Amino acid sequence: MSILLTRSSSDWQQAEGLATAEEVLSQPRVWRQLATELQQQQAAVSEFLQPWLSSPDALIILTGAGSSAYIGQVVADEINCQWPAEVRAIATTSLLTQPALYLRRERPTLLISFARSGNSPESLAAVELLRGQVGHSGFLNITCNAEGELYSGSQGRADSFNLLMPAGTCDRGFAMTSSFSSMLLAALTVLGREPWAPRLQRLTQLAEAGEQLLQQSAQPLAALAEQPFSRLVLLGDGPLEALAREGALKMLELTAGRVTAFADSFLGFRHGPKAVLNPHSVVLLFFGNDAHARRYQLDLLAELRRDQVAGRVLAISTQPLWTHDAPADADDLIFATGPCASFPEAWLAPLWLLLAQQVALQRSMALGCTPDNPFPSGTVNRVVQGVTIYPLAGG
Repeated sequence: MSILLTRSSSDWQQAEGLATAEEVLSQPRVWRQLATELQQQQAAVSEFLQPWLSSPDALIILTGAGSSAYIGQVVADEINCQWPAEVRAIATTSLLTQPALYLRRERPTLLISFARSGNSPESLAAVELLRGQVGHSGFLNITCNAEGELYSGSQGRADSFNLLMPAGTCDRGFAMTSSFSSMLLAALTVLGREPWAPRLQRLTQLAEAGEQLLQQSAQPLAALAEQPFSRLVLLGDGPLEALAREGALKMLELTAGRVTAFADSFLGFRHGPKAVLNPHSVVLLFFGNDAHARRYQLDLLAELRRDQVAGRVLAISTQPLWTHDAPADADDLIFATGPCASFPEAWLAPLWLLLAQQVALQRSMALGCTPDNPFPSGTVNRVVQGVTIYPLAGG
């Protein structure tokens, strides 16, 4: 009998959570496989992307819905500062409803779609929207499903490139877990400007760090999830703020909304949202490696400790934390992650996500939910349903 994240496989299966638990645990292995597969495709990927990234006239849109939209938000600023092209994260749910705000017929535009199934009506409609509204358009589809319509419908097209994630990433569970981290890391790797070798090496370093982190964190996070909290706050800065949003969504999804989850930046949290805190709140602080940002982050950590309003405040960091009035103590979760202590914030996101996913999964189990299918009534679906796509007036 195998043990997954402190529980037996039979316990996970009985609670209808085995698929999600296996997919959370599989991620370091998937990242290693991703490095191997991207290495084999690097020449073809670069040939397709370089003209777009190198053009100051080009707009590159990172898009998706829900979790897939958060991938773009994690990646966009990291890539935008490296290339002449303008890189923006725009969710399909915004692109379809307000296309005039984002698209110009005369501006060359590359749409990078993140899609677990590739069958979301918004993802498919966004591609057709660009083909109809932009004179020169291109499409990079980063997806986990070779049988999805996004992948199959673009096969053989000169304006499109399909990047398929490793086998097993089209999650069987309801929530996006391995699909999210693999597509995120694929985007960071293929869109980065530094040589391919260090990018691929970073993937393998993250895989090693992820394995260590999963082993170290399983027991304390399982214990945390047994505590009677009903609110979860996740804070991060820059790309890690988008990671916090994804972590909040995981908690909402896997507990079927029984735990209220909220995400913000460290400084933004003081401007009203701090009112969400009460003794039944847990706060996860995702620290990055930027020394300037860390000074602000440590200030908020000290403030939360002084206030003593939240039930638990946990700091997630690659480095030991200490301030004169907030020394590291038992409430800290500090993980030594070797080379990751020098990684850009966006590359830390999948590592910290391993923690957010575990908290959500274990809390779901503690509440008696069914993580693989938290909405058996069908009120929320794995692939969104009930969306009507409307044509543009005059389009």
